[in-house]
Amino acid sequence: MKHLYLLFLFTSIFSFSGFSQPQTYYNDVNLTLTGTNLFNALAFKTESAHTNEISYTPGVWEADKITDEDPSNNSNVLLIYGYNDNDGNYITDRTRSKSLNGGTQGTDWNREHMFPNSLAIPKLDDLGKTTPPYADAHNLRPSDVKMNSNRGNLKFADGSGTAGPVSGGWYPGDEWKGDAARIIMYMYMRYGTQCTPNYATTGTINSLDSNMIDLLLEWNVEDPVSIIEDSRNNYHDSNGQYAQGNRNPFIDNPALATVIWGGPVAEDRWGTLLSANEFANISYKMYPNPVKDNFVYFSSTQNLDIIIYDILGKQVVIENITTTKDFINISNLNKGIYLVKIISNHGAVTKKLIKQ
Repeated sequence: MKHLYLLFLFTSIFSFSGFSQPQTYYNDVNLTLTGTNLFNALAFKTESAHTNEISYTPGVWEADKITDEDPSNNSNVLLIYGYNDNDGNYITDRTRSKSLNGGTQGTDWNREHMFPNSLAIPKLDDLGKTTPPYADAHNLRPSDVKMNSNRGNLKFADGSGTAGPVSGGWYPGDEWKGDAARIIMYMYMRYGTQCTPNYATTGTINSLDSNMIDLLLEWNVEDPVSIIEDSRNNYHDSNGQYAQGNRNPFIDNPALATVIWGGPVAEDRWGTLLSANEFANISYKMYPNPVKDNFVYFSSTQNLDIIIYDILGKQVVIENITTTKDFINISNLNKGIYLVKIISNHGAVTKKLIKQ
């Protein structure tokens, strides 16, 4: 079991770093399309592959126990919006025992509709609570019962730091905002005008699609795909008892959102969607790599924004590189593999960094 877990972790790291394996799933989709045409082609694929309508109970419960398993402890699930297991506050827990699923505040975790039921038009449960869209597992994440209640049906809104209410809306947290964005985009692609992003998110309207909110495109860039998101996608595209059969395309390749709606350049995990010219004007060097001490240096003629993520997709360092500062102190990071997102005015690129 230990060896199997290590193999899973190893392969997930490289999938997370850009070597996304399921591209063959899209062999029948014309990925040279752009804009609305690409959206429609992926929407057809997403609906047609959704061949198994799992039940809300027990289906989604059991699916979430598999897909959201804590990589550090296979007895637990990760809780969306959670951020601290050690502050003595049960509500903010980031992990919880799989067995504690239910509806009791103070002990249990339940199923959070990332796209709230009541914000869809008609509501997600318009056709009942036993089938999609109410029971679509891609939209349902484990959450502390009280944290779920605190969010309620608040729209997602811009913020920073940990999850919580902000400006009359709800900020999902730095660690989870990319997850939220890619789920809302999935729900729009899967259920169309019933689940348009502007129903569930506040912010500037996208210039190409009045249903899209630019904030989601920003979150899609700022918070890369995590191991848990890949795990969810891979399970639901399997023969598992509680697998739906379809995938969330924006997890497989966040750059699909860029090709459809424009905006900031997201990571192209396949290395085929975005022209190399997108990054041609980013001139930089990152060294040493692997790094054996506490400093990573950057050589560039441009100012750079640097974001470092751990293998779960959590932001651990945010720094700027300028003409007067060419290094980042990573003494607070443990040994391991990280992703470094390098951003300039001309685009962005993500590289792997190893700390020894």
